[in-house]
Order: sequence, then C-alpha cells, then structure tokens
Amino acid sequence: MPPLNPHERPYAHTLTALREKGLRPTRQRLALGRLLFEGGNRHVTAEALHGEAAQTGVKVSLATVYNTLHQFTDAGLLRQVAVDGGRTYFDTNLDDHHHFYHVDEARLEDIPGIGAAGAIEVHGLPDVPQGARLERVDVIVRVRGSKAEA
Repeated sequence: MPPLNPHERPYAHTLTALREKGLRPTRQRLALGRLLFEGGNRHVTAEALHGEAAQTGVKVSLATVYNTLHQFTDAGLLRQVAVDGGRTYFDTNLDDHHHFYHVDEARLEDIPGIGAAGAIEVHGLPDVPQGARLERVDVIVRVRGSKAEA
C-alpha cells in the first residue's frame, strides 16, 4: 500500500484496498487493516494483532482477528508465512522475498528479494506435479543469538 498522506481521511488507504479486493469494509476490517498497513511492512501473528487492537481500544475477538487475517490473505492483501506447526505470521510485504526467523525472539525479518544484494537464489527445484502450478518458494533461515553477541 502507498504511504499515508496526513491530509487524507483516516482509513482511506485501507478502505480503498478492501474495496479493490471486493471485501466489505466492516468496522473490524477497517480497524485491523489500519493497524496492519499503517507504517510500512511488518510481520504479525494473530495474537500480537489482537493485543495491538485491544491497546488501541478496538474491541474485537481473537477469532475475528484470525478470520480477518485469513480473508486479507485470500484477497491478496497479506502473505501467510508458516514458521513451524505452531507459529504463523502474516506479512504485509507482498514482494518476492524470503525470511530470517530469529528463534530466540520469535521474530521474522525480511531477506531481500530477487535482484537485490544479499538475495537468496533457489536452483534445482523439482518438477511440479502434473496439473499443479508453482505458486512461490518460501525460504526461512533460522538464526539464534543477538547482534550484540556477534
């Protein structure tokens, strides 16, 4: 989404994005969309977004947060990143890129995408099964330790 213009109405970008994707702009979608898309790319879990919503006075259940995140993903507004069986993040950066997973902090960090310095190159992919199409390749590099320890 483009950067926010301080002279526009609150929720203007989120409202436009929802309408473009055919999603009805409910109060919950607008509020959660504003939290997600204001301020640049980020990675969030449903639980973290639920906590942010509560801190800002948005009354919404955790189930509604999960449903909204999945609706946004299905509509192409978010990208789902499954780190392991118990942790899923939702990424607002839709560009082709991979991730570092900081195990000690349970935090994702973008790795630059194709063509950028430091980008990962994936070679030798197997043939896609008949009738299927390759959607994308997700590489998650797990790291431990802080920058201070290096």
